[in-house]
Amino acid sequence: METRFKLSWIIDESSAGIPIKEFLKQKEISRISLTDIKFKGGFILVNHEEVNVRYRLNEGDSLTVIFPAEIPSEGVKAEDIPLSILYEDEFLLVVNKPAMMNTIPSREHPNGSLANALVGYYQRSGIQSTSHIVTRLDRDTSGIVLIAKHRHVHHLFSKMQQNGLVKRTYEAFAGGLLASEHGSIIEPIGRKQDSIIEREVRDDGQYACTHYRVLKRYSTFTHIELGLETGRTHQIRVHMSFFGHPLLGDDLYGGETALIKRQALHCKKIQFQHPFYKEDMSFAAVPPEDMTRLLEAD
Repeated sequence: METRFKLSWIIDESSAGIPIKEFLKQKEISRISLTDIKFKGGFILVNHEEVNVRYRLNEGDSLTVIFPAEIPSEGVKAEDIPLSILYEDEFLLVVNKPAMMNTIPSREHPNGSLANALVGYYQRSGIQSTSHIVTRLDRDTSGIVLIAKHRHVHHLFSKMQQNGLVKRTYEAFAGGLLASEHGSIIEPIGRKQDSIIEREVRDDGQYACTHYRVLKRYSTFTHIELGLETGRTHQIRVHMSFFGHPLLGDDLYGGETALIKRQALHCKKIQFQHPFYKEDMSFAAVPPEDMTRLLEAD
């Protein structure tokens, strides 16, 4: 049996007398979502009877919003790919993405992405949804990815991200020996001219800020921890290259590839407040073997 996404409330005194439309606006349900509910097969129920958004709520009413079923785009086919799930509830997933897996399909890699795996997982689990990936990672980057199970949940997480309320911590290995124990790289990032992939620090780019802290120095490279205030494409890779310490394995931005064959970058921790339970959530994942092997280097 397939399960559609729904939200329910018991109306208290503070919300009595207001139209459903206003109540749902307070709950941050977007106008687009309300339009979809009206025209694409959703329902608004009060005490198990269908009503419209003009209905004025009474104290004690049971309000349920059933969202339309979500259909994956034709470009994201369901695939039976194992997922390393760190946490799951009716609203979200937290997974540990391996390196060499795209977050979404690309022209070069149309299959085998995290999005393909999610659509397959949802179909097998009877969840009527498509992939809503909140925190993307580059193909070569491993680690934690946050996923919303519905567009409305993704909408809430996007607002949280804009306010800096979804925090990710990375670890990486950078070439050379960083002089300072910690610091910040604040440089604007934009697309490199004549390239659809590569980014660079440029005056007309978007504001970007990366914080770093040294964990350990080795003979030719440094183990570091990083945090982001912004989430620009390739931000850590571009900033560390501009800083004169490109990540090991990152041949796109000048990193040495002798010790590791992909950028030595891993999202090891994520922290956020659950958008519905209002609990502080924190999840961690250790780096894969190709990075932990570097910890044993001289």
